Amino acid sequence: MEALTDQEIKEIEKRALAIRETILEMLVAAGSGHTAGPLGMADIFAALYARVLKHDPKNPDWDERDRLILSNGHIVPVRYAAMAHAGYFPVEECLTLRKFGSRLQGHPERERLPGLETTSGPLGSGLSQAAGIAYAVRMDPIRDASRSNGAGGGHSRDIRVFCVMSDGEHDCGNTWEAVMFAGANRLYNLTGIIDRNNIQIDGYTESVMPLEPLRAKYEAFGWHVLEVDGHNVAHIVAACEEAAAVYEKPSVIIAHTIPGKGVREIERDYRWHGKPPNKEEATVFLNELRTLQGKITSEHQ
Repeated sequence: MEALTDQEIKEIEKRALAIRETILEMLVAAGSGHTAGPLGMADIFAALYARVLKHDPKNPDWDERDRLILSNGHIVPVRYAAMAHAGYFPVEECLTLRKFGSRLQGHPERERLPGLETTSGPLGSGLSQAAGIAYAVRMDPIRDASRSNGAGGGHSRDIRVFCVMSDGEHDCGNTWEAVMFAGANRLYNLTGIIDRNNIQIDGYTESVMPLEPLRAKYEAFGWHVLEVDGHNVAHIVAACEEAAAVYEKPSVIIAHTIPGKGVREIERDYRWHGKPPNKEEATVFLNELRTLQGKITSEHQ
């Protein structure tokens, strides 16, 4: 894959800000939902849908697509917004978040919206699901001789499985069972992405249940570990490309993010983990984001 150009980086950054604006608008319309996590993950989801994932918004069930599992389902507003801005459905539909009968429920429901791979709610389950999918992909070889260099027996399909996780859900034992399973089975087609924002609903992760040394723990179970600035588009994309080049073990990207990124009043404040802004707060927050959008646009020109 060719290196990102400066123009491509700016376009993804602009999309991330547009995603943040949509997140705030949909939370206000819903009157409930999570704010800090979705805002903090906007750069990563913008990069995934614009550059990293092999996918087709017009054919969301395309058999050869990459699979993206969202384990921490409570941050799903960022995924809905990213999907809408990628062309899966009209951006206006985001305003139906959490409404009765909406396809955009407060936690993702696979059978409601094409493009979602799993239904998620209980924390800690996503990596197990992703590991199972990655294992199944390896068991499902391509039989078409034209796609297997005439070898006859075929080879594993070129499908990568990504799993977005929160740092707080690493309190759950199920996550570590999946870490062991993936390491033991050398699931090189699996890439975990941890939102290392250091907050959870009751406070800061290192106060509630310390996770460090997080990198060393994954390495002990046979994973290739990368750490990135979760708001640097070039670093995010480069980490995903490095993970794809590792063929002997699964990879995990520890993405250091700022919860509430883009809105200074709420950045790093765990109290915004699970509450939405009211209309007055959202107006202030949106103006701040639009100022940032203007700066990026003027720099690009």
